[in-house]
Parts: sequence; structure tokens; C-alpha cells
Amino acid sequence: MSAEAIKLEKSDEGFVRGLGLVDSTMIVAGSMIGSGIFIVSADIARQTGSPGGLLLTWVITGLLTIFAALSYGELAAMMPKAGGQYVYLRESYSPLWGFLYGWTLFLVIQTGTIAAVAVAFARFLGVLVPWISAENYVISPINLSSNYAISLSTQQLIAILMIVLLTALNTQGLALGKWIQNLFTSAKTLALVALILLGIFVGGAAGTFAYNWENLFVAHNPATIKPDYFADFLPEVTVNSGLWGFIVAYCVAQVGSLFSADAWNNITFTAGEVKNPERNIPLSLALGTGLVITLYVLANFAYLNTLTIQQIQTAPDDRVGTAALQVIFGDWGATLMAIAIIISTFGCNNGLVLAGARVYYAMAKDNLFFSATGRLNKNHVPAVALVLQGIWTCVLVLPRTVYNEGGVVKYGNLYSTLLDYVVFAVLIFYILTIIGLFILRRKRPDADRPYKAFGYPVVPMIYILAAGLISLVLLFYKPKTSLPGLLIVLTGVPIYFIWKRINQKQS
Repeated sequence: MSAEAIKLEKSDEGFVRGLGLVDSTMIVAGSMIGSGIFIVSADIARQTGSPGGLLLTWVITGLLTIFAALSYGELAAMMPKAGGQYVYLRESYSPLWGFLYGWTLFLVIQTGTIAAVAVAFARFLGVLVPWISAENYVISPINLSSNYAISLSTQQLIAILMIVLLTALNTQGLALGKWIQNLFTSAKTLALVALILLGIFVGGAAGTFAYNWENLFVAHNPATIKPDYFADFLPEVTVNSGLWGFIVAYCVAQVGSLFSADAWNNITFTAGEVKNPERNIPLSLALGTGLVITLYVLANFAYLNTLTIQQIQTAPDDRVGTAALQVIFGDWGATLMAIAIIISTFGCNNGLVLAGARVYYAMAKDNLFFSATGRLNKNHVPAVALVLQGIWTCVLVLPRTVYNEGGVVKYGNLYSTLLDYVVFAVLIFYILTIIGLFILRRKRPDADRPYKAFGYPVVPMIYILAAGLISLVLLFYKPKTSLPGLLIVLTGVPIYFIWKRINQKQS
């Protein structure tokens, strides 16, 4: 290839534009599909109580995700720069808002998700290799307080090795990261399609789907949702507690499905490496989210054809996908599902590792992060940003939460708690970004917009109102997780001003 051809493939920032439409769509879909679709339906079934409620929750999630993706498309086409959502918030509001998003992304959104997916990979690899276990310790738990400890189990070790491997591979250039992403996204998409076809056309006891259909919106043993800190002002509800109970139950149920459908925005982080980004990013957002949401809804149809709503609610460890395959294949079902999730989580984490570092790169270019993260290596990727992200992610794997269960001390994972905290914050950032679409239409009416948001202003406004309602319900009915999430975001405010002051002194 000639030097001129190579030059044409580079962005103004020095990135190589090596991602075509298919590659970009693979990043969208691959970053979305992890282990959630095989697990969270159990909790959704408990919140909504019915087969119809389970399906409706996923349909609502699908519509909200696609509406958001269609809205982001305009911003992505208008500002095809590395950093994506960070850039949109910076330009819509101010550098502070962009920093708060990037800070929270680094502190826990991206890194915590990578840690969670890595441990899920190790947990299901443990089904095939029993040596890999959360209780098989290389370094036994060291209690730091009554609530927290650190340890290194073989499960944690494998998770860390996965993070190190994917980080190292992605420092070698976009071509290798892209190849891994395409391979594993194709494999896990086919695995999910196989699960759907088996569930719909093969699996299930005779009459299972008919039973679920006959009781489509009959709530079976729905969960009671308590308002925690606001018990003096708000009632406990179930999905059967009138209109308010219905709204609360479906808003709370969205936590699992929205999180399972999250990370679709990661393609915007890599805008500097997408060919013809004004066209390909909006298209990949629409195609990727549409594909994944279709598969998610069909997967739940497969579950309901194979398992009764009661079996979904009570699936061991919430592993609904495993329970469905065990109905079809018996004991082999757990092994087959473990293999599917191993493939799925590996591909998911590759996309997350690849994309996240581009945000820290963009922040560094604005003097709002470590300057070294704003440099590209000889392979035209932000290697230092990748390594720093990898180090912090590995750190998040080590801490454990400590709790007492029937007099027996048990250990959880700190990142899981942190992820619960930031679900609320992630939703707020999505809302702010889409509100930014309206702000930029007014602030920059003459800006070049190669793609304009589909259904504007109705589609973006539907998302803002619906996501706003979900956020308010979570704030009042799940304050133990939503309020700490807000606090994590707010820790970025003093850090922002400290960073600015340091840079002013240096300049």
C-alpha cells in the first residue's frame, strides 16, 4: 500500500481508520452481548410476575435502546471524534460535564463492567475446569474492615489474566482487536441464535408455552418493592398494586434489561478509527442495537417455550439460559451454556477494552487526564490509556464485600456493588446526552449534520421522559444504589477543578 493510501486512512488525531460498517456493527453488538441475557430474566420475572411482563420489559428496553441509538447517531455524525459521548457532553454543556462522564467511566462504568465480565468468564470456565473457583484461594481473604476484604482466588486470577491478555492484544493495533471482535461476536451471535432455535422449536415440556400464554399477564408471586429510606412517604408495592405499583415494578425491572443492553454507545468512543464515520456510526448504532434487541426478545420467547414463569423466577443462581438448555440436553446443558458464555464474555470484554481507552485519550487531549494517555504508540492506538485502564480494572477484581449468611462469613465482589451504584448514573448521562441534542440544535443550527436524528423531536423526547421516569423511581425506591451512584459521579467535581488548577500552574 502506498504512503498516500495509508495517509488517507488516518484521522486528524493520528488514528488509523480501519473500522468499516460491519466492524463497527460488530463492536456495537459484541459490546452489548455479555452474560446478562442468560441471567437477568429471572429477576425481571420476579419483579413483573408474569410471562407477558417479562416480554414487555425487554420490548420497552429494546425501544428505549434503539431510540437512544438513533438520537446518538446525529451527535456521532456531527462530531466524529475519538471519545464519543465525552465529546458530546463537553460540547453540549461544558468541559466539566464531559469530565464527570469520563471520570465515572474510568472509575467504575467501563472498568467495573470489564471486571464483572472477566469474573463471569472465569466463573463459567470453572464449570469446565473445577480448579477455577471463587473459594480456591491463592491468597486467602484479608479483612480490611467488617464490610470489606481483599483476596486472590483462582477465579480472580483467571479474570485478571483475561484482562491482561486483552489489554496486551489491543496495544498491538486496531487490526488485531478488530479481528478478535469480529470472530467472537460472530460466534456468540450464532450461539444465541442456536439457543433461540432450540428453545422455540425443540425444547420444553408439552404445554409449557401454552401455560405461559394462558397466564400471560397473571402475576405469580411478584416481588415486593420497598422504598428503603423513604418508607415513611412511599408505600411498599408489587406489580398488582394498581397503576403506581405497575409503573414502579416495570421501572425497577428495567435495571437488569437496560444493563444487559448497555455499552451500545462504545462505538462512538472509537469514532476516530471508523471509515466514513458520518455514515457508518449512525448506521452501525441502528443495525447493532436492532440486531441485539431482536435476539434478546426472541431469547425470552425461547425461555418461555421451555420453562414456566415459576421455573424462570426460581432458576438456580438466576441462570435461566442454563436451566433452559438442561431441559433440552439434560446434564450437558450446563456445559453447553458455560461454553456459550465463555465465548460471549471474551468477545464482550474485547470490545469494552478496545473502546474505553479512547475516552481517556480524548480527556488527556483536553488536559483533563494523565498526559501520557493522550499519545498513540507505533501501532496508532493509545497504549498507555489501555494499560492504565487494565491496571485499574485488575485492582477492582481484588476487593471483596463481606457479609454474614446464617452465621457463615461469605465474600462478594466489590465491583458488583459499584456497578449497582452506577446504573442510575449511566441512565442520567444518557438523558443528559440526548438533551444535548436539543441544545446543540439551538446553539449550532448551521452545523453540518450528515445524519439527523430519526423522529426528532418526538423519538428523543420519548426517551428522555421514559428514562427520566425510570430514574425517579430508582431514586426513591432504590436509593441504596442510586444515591451512592450519584455520589461517585460528584467525586469528579473537585477532581476536575484540582486538575484544571494543576494544568494552569504547569502552563
